[in-house]
Amino acid sequence: MTSTAPGLPPDSPPDTSPNACRCPLCGGPNGCTPATTGQWTADCWCTTVRIEAAVLARVPAAQAGRACVCRACAAGQGALESRY
Repeated sequence: MTSTAPGLPPDSPPDTSPNACRCPLCGGPNGCTPATTGQWTADCWCTTVRIEAAVLARVPAAQAGRACVCRACAAGQGALESRY
């Protein structure tokens, strides 16, 4: 696990705002442990899966590196429609 999300300054703390805990594609809960705990060292489901570049490309620029997609969207099975 990296110490920060891609695109964030080194050693930045995880975003713990309400939007950081929502999938930027479907608006549902994303299950992001770092966003919930405020610690990059917390284990998270996303560290054990590969998320396709096409899925990540759909994340709005304002949320890239700040909010994780949910498991369903990461697997290409979510709504993949932004509610924001």
